[in-house]
Amino acid sequence: MFAQSLRDAARRFGPRPLLIDAAGQPWTYSDVDRLSDEVAAGMAAVGVREREVVALTLPSVPEYVVAYAAAAKVGAATAGVNPRLSDAERHALLDLVDPALVVSTADQVDALRSPGTTPPPLAPDPDRPVVIVFTSGTTGTPKGAVFDERRLEAICAIDVGLGVHEGGGPMLASTEFCHIGFATKLAWYVRVGATQVLMERWRADDALRLVAEHRLVALGGISAQFALLLRSPAFDEADLSSLERVTLGGGLASPALRAEIMERFRSQLSVRFSLTESGGCGTGTAYDAPEEEALYTVGRPRGPIEVAIRDGDGREVARGDAGEVCLRTPTAMVGYRGDEAATAAAFHADGFLRTGDLGFLDGDGCLRLVGRAKEMYIRGGYNVYPAEVEGVLARHPGVADVAVVPRADDVMGEVGVAVVVPTDPTRPPTLDDLRAFGADSLASYKLPEDVRVVDALPLTSMHKLDRAKLLRSLPVLDGEFRPGDEIHRQEPGPEDRSR
Repeated sequence: MFAQSLRDAARRFGPRPLLIDAAGQPWTYSDVDRLSDEVAAGMAAVGVREREVVALTLPSVPEYVVAYAAAAKVGAATAGVNPRLSDAERHALLDLVDPALVVSTADQVDALRSPGTTPPPLAPDPDRPVVIVFTSGTTGTPKGAVFDERRLEAICAIDVGLGVHEGGGPMLASTEFCHIGFATKLAWYVRVGATQVLMERWRADDALRLVAEHRLVALGGISAQFALLLRSPAFDEADLSSLERVTLGGGLASPALRAEIMERFRSQLSVRFSLTESGGCGTGTAYDAPEEEALYTVGRPRGPIEVAIRDGDGREVARGDAGEVCLRTPTAMVGYRGDEAATAAAFHADGFLRTGDLGFLDGDGCLRLVGRAKEMYIRGGYNVYPAEVEGVLARHPGVADVAVVPRADDVMGEVGVAVVVPTDPTRPPTLDDLRAFGADSLASYKLPEDVRVVDALPLTSMHKLDRAKLLRSLPVLDGEFRPGDEIHRQEPGPEDRSR
């Protein structure tokens, strides 16, 4: 159980830093255990009860971890709300979980302390909710995915069992603490004695500096973060000699980006695939994978996880055929808080979780993704998956970033529009440039038939492409842009990253 894991870790690792804050100050395992005991007693004193919810809207600072551990020690579930959200977005999430207590500042955490006291012990209960993680909301309204003690144990069993971060060591906290990559993985960070190095806000130059300063051996993050690292003017001078492996998650990454990471970081790379609802666990490529696996797949199931590819009726398709990727895993969420209908829709009757991602298993048993089920559009009777097209166009030297969206067309039904962030704003690639570049890799019906040049693609608070916002921001020309879906793909936070 999480609370007991922290107590055990405090005895084992005592003076070792569990956290190093943005100012470089260490917070030891003993410190966090003691402070969370005192805050837990304070929470109990103000009326927080077992199975209620404590909402944390404060930034990713050490006090967040203290409050999270304190809530677990009184048997309450933590719901982390990203402080970067607007007031309206934040209130909507709070309404969804109906918290008994909202903690918004580090000072509030300190004010809850009851020095020298400890909370009453909890009876073991594997079904007790521990954390609620909100889906990313890339294309729709977020939902609250609930994880209990049983699910957190399963996550620990997979990651600790596979030797991830064996022996602990410093790790860069690359996402907000409310993200799946931290929220459901804190228990196993604690068990292996890892140290989380915090940043006030993720910045590429600061991340590079911290790798050298703390001699990190592993670095994890999402595609957008690695793209920013590689484009940082400080990259070529950064001391990355300590790095042995890099883990990439949080959505599809183009083969070109993967290859550049391996070449310039001079590290082994593992690419991970999962989602919030799976607890941040799914598939991954081996660190020593051959080129074909490393560049073009998201690897094989991790530990006891099973992968099935199914058609629209829920039937498994033939090996090599594309369909919806489904996962059966002991780490999957209990369900969406307060939404039984959405929970039922998220799972097949046999327990396989619907991911909303389309893919197929190749001859080696590796999973290859081709897009999102509801992002697919149909041009002249042919299915087109934007992620496939984006993966090719992203290799164009004039393209810094790209998204492909559908537009209504009187003749073809729908056609693709490439929304491009150019590497040189004064010389953006033309539609002819993009079509010629993609012609060797893509069928003609998959090539874009219009192009829009933008300064940047909109991202969610989790640094993922916000397709809904992108579609709303585009001018309506020669047709209408179609809204996207509500399924959420996440993953690998930095730990899997590690994570």
